[in-house]
Amino acid sequence: MAEEQMEEASTAGAAATPFQLQFDKPIPFQIKMAEWNPEKDLLAMVTDDSKVVLHRFNWQRLWTISPGKCITSICWSPDGKIVALGTEDGLVLLHDVENGKMLRRIKSHDVAIVCLNWAEDELLSRTDKDGLLSYEDRTARFFPPAPVIPRIGGLSSGDTGLADENEESIQEFSSASCQRFNILCSGDKGGCICFSIFGIFPVGKININEVPIHFQSSGNKTSYWLQDASISKVCLSGNLHQLVLLCPGKLIDIDNLSHSNHISTGLHCLHLDTSIFFNRKNELHQISQQASSIQDLVEVVRSSLSMMAKQWSSAMNLFNEKFSALPSLIAAHGMESSSEDEFMSLLFGTRTSPALHQFLVSSLGEAALKRIAKAVDSAGRELRVVVSEHLQPAVEIISFRLAELRGLARWRSRFQNVGLDEKLIYGVTEKIGMLVVQVERFSRVAATVLYLFQNFFSWVLKCVKILLSEPTDQVPAANSELVVLFLKFLLDKDPIKQLLDANQRFECDLDTVRHLEQLVVLGGFTDTHFLEKTLMKQFNELDESLEEAFSMPFTTISSQIHCQELLPLYPITSSVDLSSTCILTSVSFYKQDEDSQNSGSSYSLTDYICFKIPDGSLNLKNCIGVIKDFSNSSASGPSSSGFLLHIPDEYECVDVSLYKDSQIVVLLSERSYSDGPGSSYIVMLQMENFSFVPLSRMFPSNIYSVQELSALELQLDTDYGKKVRSIPHAVSTPLAVSASRGVACVFSSRRHALVYILDEDEDEDEDESSDME
Repeated sequence: MAEEQMEEASTAGAAATPFQLQFDKPIPFQIKMAEWNPEKDLLAMVTDDSKVVLHRFNWQRLWTISPGKCITSICWSPDGKIVALGTEDGLVLLHDVENGKMLRRIKSHDVAIVCLNWAEDELLSRTDKDGLLSYEDRTARFFPPAPVIPRIGGLSSGDTGLADENEESIQEFSSASCQRFNILCSGDKGGCICFSIFGIFPVGKININEVPIHFQSSGNKTSYWLQDASISKVCLSGNLHQLVLLCPGKLIDIDNLSHSNHISTGLHCLHLDTSIFFNRKNELHQISQQASSIQDLVEVVRSSLSMMAKQWSSAMNLFNEKFSALPSLIAAHGMESSSEDEFMSLLFGTRTSPALHQFLVSSLGEAALKRIAKAVDSAGRELRVVVSEHLQPAVEIISFRLAELRGLARWRSRFQNVGLDEKLIYGVTEKIGMLVVQVERFSRVAATVLYLFQNFFSWVLKCVKILLSEPTDQVPAANSELVVLFLKFLLDKDPIKQLLDANQRFECDLDTVRHLEQLVVLGGFTDTHFLEKTLMKQFNELDESLEEAFSMPFTTISSQIHCQELLPLYPITSSVDLSSTCILTSVSFYKQDEDSQNSGSSYSLTDYICFKIPDGSLNLKNCIGVIKDFSNSSASGPSSSGFLLHIPDEYECVDVSLYKDSQIVVLLSERSYSDGPGSSYIVMLQMENFSFVPLSRMFPSNIYSVQELSALELQLDTDYGKKVRSIPHAVSTPLAVSASRGVACVFSSRRHALVYILDEDEDEDEDESSDME
């Protein structure tokens, strides 16, 4: 998709009448999820068969992709350039908005990812739009652009988690220096929440089922935990201090585990303290920038080694297939010599044996020998290309970036608190140094092997030509030393294959070992046996060391995320499968008015939580609840407050969504008792026009403080600072609302998409739709 189309999409509909039906378009599929792009008028939709469709505001389809997996959640990156998809098998798929191509495939969870939230550091975007980094990534000053995954001769390098068909997008996506600090949060139905900086570098994970929840009441401290919890919604605040999540589960008293009855089974709201992200965002930014680039380059190295092994193995299989016939012929003629002995006899002028003559003239032949020589030469050229253009540059840049990380790790006062361990980074630095040596060693060995192969094939070809032209014992002249080296070291051995095999080991003589130990000690390294290791073995050791070093920030950050508050919202029937319960919720943060102009280092946010209460729960029917200031509650006194809103009995709440400026959009559908099409309403409410009642926190004697609230009646013909739009069709989930673009998309049960402008009151007499063809 061209950038001009993007800009045109961002201005489409600007002149339309506010809160008017912009268009009503038929759609050929059933939609189960939909999200507006935060920066452009683009709507991403997930169909029932897990296709992802991107439409412009005028309903022009831009692309459709089929990830091949069941999509269970969707969200956009803060800059609108990437759409993130959560799958049933725990993958996060990141796709480019321009063309739908996959940029990353990250295994973050073991079960279905049911919610995603991608939050950006709003403070940075508000006060420092130009200075996005506190330090310079110096790699570009010393190195050309990073290499990409090799593709030669149609061979696939394997599953790397990267989209090798879109290298330019990968390079741009990997460059964290041009991004504001942001974190992708993903929650699964098993109760786990993962945090990834820039969506690609895992920096933390917590399991709600294992997080203790402490309450202080009347001087007594009581601890609880949630059991069988399933994350329903996550929302990270723009200042990165708080995470509000909703999850159904069973609330268990830790101090009374012997009791068979749990306290509550229902929907619970939790506030997690994630201030570590704000307090250490500069350190985390630097670590994630270097670490994510290193991880990308490690995949380039892995793919390069895999490609090299495949290319060389293919050529050697052809060589061995043809030359393996010689030992059989020798045995068939009743001889006890080896293949090496026969070629040595031919080289030094001894009479050609019948077995070798038959092999060269009949079994091998000139055409087959040329084919083998061409295959080996082609594999050799491709090895040189992969090493020079992919493997060696990747290893060198990894070495430089690890040196940068080592420098950061020595700044203990800043980086030790986020898990950058100096000792581990030093060990990884040594591993990459050894890998640089191994790559150079491989290049020299490969060059020697290919030269010996070339000389051997040339000599054998001359022999075959002479033997085919006339029977003779005359042998063509050759560089006997090179042929001898080939026969001794390459006829039955394969040094290149050995170097690309992690299970091989090389023997070194004692003098070499002693000399090497002296050199290694003088150089400050501890590995005195690296000559015994293969290139692949050295890479595997580097990979393991990197995994250990990068797991430290992950573990350290995870341990510093704590549960601050819990608010049970409503009970759920215990017979219901909590992980499969359909829950209508919406969570958002808004800046407090008195702090909106504050340019200090931090600012306050007010959280709003909106949820539909199942009929019968809390003895209520057809109600939605709204809670605010949950994450701002303190032990000194209750600050959470809320209200309940009763929907007219003839309608049911289909979906709810928080909107900008503390507004809420409610989608209502008429309860149909006939075969008619039914009707619906889209209602926007200004929450400041409702009276928020403080919630008591007498836990656990009063578990569900929400039931203390009196339900207000929603009258569609009464003003609550609301806007109401009648829809002459029954509607279904989802309701897609964009606060940044001021639009809402509603899907009718007759498979139509209706897009509304939400910004201002509409003319009630006007009930026309305009089709944008």
